[in-house]
Amino acid sequence: MHLLNLRELSHKQIDEIFELADELRLQNDKYSRSLTRKTFVLFFPESSLRTRITFEKGIKDLGGECILFPPETLDKREQLSDVTHYLENWVDGIIVRYPDYSKIQELAYQSSLPIINAMTSVNHPCEILSDLYSISRQRENFTELVYTFVGPAGNICRSWVEAAGVMNLNFNHICAEGHELGERSTNYSYHNEFEDVLTRSDVILTDSLPKELLTDEYINKYQITLDRMKLAKPNAILNPCPPFFRGEEISEDAISSDYFVGHSFKKNLLYVQQAIVLYSLWN
Repeated sequence: MHLLNLRELSHKQIDEIFELADELRLQNDKYSRSLTRKTFVLFFPESSLRTRITFEKGIKDLGGECILFPPETLDKREQLSDVTHYLENWVDGIIVRYPDYSKIQELAYQSSLPIINAMTSVNHPCEILSDLYSISRQRENFTELVYTFVGPAGNICRSWVEAAGVMNLNFNHICAEGHELGERSTNYSYHNEFEDVLTRSDVILTDSLPKELLTDEYINKYQITLDRMKLAKPNAILNPCPPFFRGEEISEDAISSDYFVGHSFKKNLLYVQQAIVLYSLWN
């Protein structure tokens, strides 16, 4: 099975990935050698930190091997169908972090190996599955919570919208006009004002800002501060997507508050990505 985006998964499949992550998190010995004699090719840039570490460590902890290439390796005249057909002789899966989503789609179309999308400029499915898993294990009623994303409609926002569609989540998007999603869904609600939506929100999400939005006007209107977090519902959580930048999309006092769960949540990225690798091999 390929994992290219979240909208192609079913509610049942996400539940099964989460249940597998539970077993891996509890260090169930039954999976300790489940990737023995399995080899994965990873196309990752040097700048990747969290996603790369957790994929590499996760595979090695289960007995597998990784071969790392820079994503530019895919920028060649050779057809990707030939690349994948050669790799099928030697490896068991391909994990790709590459800006152009269409190139990952082409790899998957041509490959009998599982292709896992580790991030594109369009989406970031593994990251959002991990965050949703962390929320679900902290809040049993996670499908009943109100999720609010603050920031332009980049790859993180798009994957959250896909997750909301599959899991039937109530998802709000707050940003300046012109930066909303072009597509619409029953689970997506766009707003350009902050405070009223926050009073109905349980989970506050962000992403780093593009250069064109790094203005005093935008930051003053849309930065998540501690005072704004206090407007949210009781026991609300703040989960900015890393890398986040204090003084830009989020304030120092918000990061320093008890609302912030970002560092602890990412511990589960290891187990969720292990679950994704195993699930992709077995299905």
